[in-house]
Amino acid sequence: MFPRTALLAAFLALPIAASDPVSIAPAKRIKLFNGRDLSGFYTFLEHSGYEDPKRVITVRDGMIRISGEVWGGLVTKEAYRDYYLRVEWKWGSKTWGDREGKARDSGILLHGIGPDTGGRRGYWLQSIEYQVIEGGTGDLILVAGEGTPSLTAEVREAPDGEVYWKKGGVALRTDRKRINWYGRDPDWKDVLGFRGRQDVERPAGEWNISEALCDGNAITAVLNGKVVNHATQVSQAAGKILVQSEGAEIFIRSFELGPVTGELREKFRP
Repeated sequence: MFPRTALLAAFLALPIAASDPVSIAPAKRIKLFNGRDLSGFYTFLEHSGYEDPKRVITVRDGMIRISGEVWGGLVTKEAYRDYYLRVEWKWGSKTWGDREGKARDSGILLHGIGPDTGGRRGYWLQSIEYQVIEGGTGDLILVAGEGTPSLTAEVREAPDGEVYWKKGGVALRTDRKRINWYGRDPDWKDVLGFRGRQDVERPAGEWNISEALCDGNAITAVLNGKVVNHATQVSQAAGKILVQSEGAEIFIRSFELGPVTGELREKFRP
C-alpha cells in the first residue's frame, strides 16, 4: 500500500503520468537529459510511487544515477513514436536485494502505455523492453500491462526452446517469448560480471551505447554500433520511454532522441 503522501503525489501527477498523451515524432534532435536535472522525466517506484525518499534516481557529476535499490524507473513525461533513441550508459558497482551478487540488470522500456501502476509488477509500463543485463543486453522482452504486447521476429530455436534473433530465420509471432539477441551465450549464468563468448556489451565500468530505431511498427536494437536484434509487426508503436531500476546501479550520461532518417535505416539495416 502506498503511503498517504505518495497517493497525493499520484493524484497530482495523474494528467501527465497515468494517461496516454498524444505521441511526438521528433523532427530534430532532442536531448531528453540536459546534464543538470530530470526535468524531462518523472520517477515511479515500488511502495513510494511518484516520490523518491531514498533518492534512487538522482543527477550527479553530469550523469543520471539509478541506484537500483528500489524497483521502478525513470519515465519520460512525453510519449514518442517514429524515433531514433541513443543512450550512453555504464554499470556501477552495487547490486541490491534478490539481485545482489547476480548479473547486473536494468532495461529500457519502449512504447510504454497505460497507467504507471498497470504494468508488470505494478510499476513498469506495458511496453517492449530493450533488455540491459550482463550478457543479455539487446534481448527484446514483452512487458505485459492491462494488455499484452506482441511482435514478430525472425529467429532460430535452440533445443531448449530458447529463441535467438537470426536474419532470414523462421518468422515467429509471439506475445510471451523473449527474443534473445543473436549472440547470447547459451550457457548464460545469472552471476555478477557474466561475460559471454560473443558479447558486444563492454565490461562493467566501461561506457556502452544502446540505440533503438523505432520505425513505425518495427524496432531495431543496436549495441555499440552493431545490430543485435530486430522485430516487426510490434503491436504498440508509440508511448513513453522508461529506464528501469532493477537491482543494479547504472549511470547514464546521454539520453537523446532524433528523427528516423533514410541514412539511419540504411546504417542499421538488419
